[in-house]
Amino acid sequence: MYQRGSDYFKHHVEKYGTQDKFGYKDFVPMFRGEKFEPDEWADIFKSTGARFVIEVAEHHDGFQMYDSAICRWNAKQMGPKRDVIGELAKSVRERDMVFGVSSNRAEHNWFFSEGRKFDSDVNDPAYHDLYGPANPAPQNPGCPYWENHFMNSPDTEYLEDWFARTCEIIEKYQPQLLFFDWWIMNFAFKPYLKKLASYYYNMGVKWGKGVAINYKYDAMPVGTGVLNIERGQLSEIRGLLWQADTCVSKKSWGYIDNDEYKTPEHIICDLADIVSKNGVMLLNVGPRPDGTIPEEVQRILSVVGEWLKINGEAIYETKTWMVHGEGPTQIADGAFTENRGEFSNEDIRFTANADGSILYAIILKPQENGTVCVRNLYTGSPSFPYNIQKIEMLDGGAPVEWERAGHGLILKLGKTSQNLAACPAVVKIIR
Repeated sequence: MYQRGSDYFKHHVEKYGTQDKFGYKDFVPMFRGEKFEPDEWADIFKSTGARFVIEVAEHHDGFQMYDSAICRWNAKQMGPKRDVIGELAKSVRERDMVFGVSSNRAEHNWFFSEGRKFDSDVNDPAYHDLYGPANPAPQNPGCPYWENHFMNSPDTEYLEDWFARTCEIIEKYQPQLLFFDWWIMNFAFKPYLKKLASYYYNMGVKWGKGVAINYKYDAMPVGTGVLNIERGQLSEIRGLLWQADTCVSKKSWGYIDNDEYKTPEHIICDLADIVSKNGVMLLNVGPRPDGTIPEEVQRILSVVGEWLKINGEAIYETKTWMVHGEGPTQIADGAFTENRGEFSNEDIRFTANADGSILYAIILKPQENGTVCVRNLYTGSPSFPYNIQKIEMLDGGAPVEWERAGHGLILKLGKTSQNLAACPAVVKIIR
């Protein structure tokens, strides 16, 4: 809305007026969340099969979704006038899910920079505590190039404020997951990030809880946090746990009119691929400004939850196998690469139980009553030199007709649940 020449700028002026008269701050009273029910949200997430929930505590815009003593621009004092983080944390924990928060405060340093270039309310000192320094933006936002490490660095005052805000969240809400966006990779953050990690991990010890920091690119040294890849995946198994964050929506991270959503089958296929490579999925949902989750999103999530109720044995508490999978569909490495092709019934992903006595073969695009050849399990395979005792479908535990040959393990799949017919099928192989 502050980018001159953009469609957003034009729309804003036509609908709300010029940005010196009606700026971002003026949307805050319109953001009421009057139908927000944290118990309802938590019930939806639980039924989806989620084991952890991360709520946005502060995004690039600098508006805090919690009760803050540091800044007046927060959801407890303005807008909904509710401690959204505190309420949701309570509901999530009551349902035995892990609660975490995300902070994009680092990016706020330059987020409103376009408003500095013309007569807008960003330049009004009365609102400096919302719009912040509004420094020039990095040359390549979101890309791990050298200019993001060195250029447009925040000053000490801003870094101290970032540290204080993050500590306030930690102390008030005891999150077990702390998610950061990409710009903490700027070298100016390094000493503060190191100090924060030390403080946070020590607080986890004090609470008697496991805690973890999610980071992107090379913001933290390998092994000091959990690598997160935005709207992308990995092509092979990673020895250290990693996370992929993506969205139910194809177009947005928030709520927009006339959105397009991924199918539940697409989401489940990505989940299986990620888990087979030692990853976890963080799936974003964009609620409406009144605090409700769109009905179509709820429908998609319910199918994902139904699939996990039946097939979660192949996902939860599993480990990677010798190879992550097989099949013709290629998965690109890295962020913003999720526009993959459609999977086929030759695309299979593998997971195993803790002691390796059970191998799960997840057929990503099964054909009802069709035949599947698992090529990695051919007779004499060094990856699986064991005798097979039994093979069954997780969907109903129906036995599977099978034959092990020199070119692979031939499986004749039975009929699956009608509502999940297009979803991946899981074969349980017991040795």
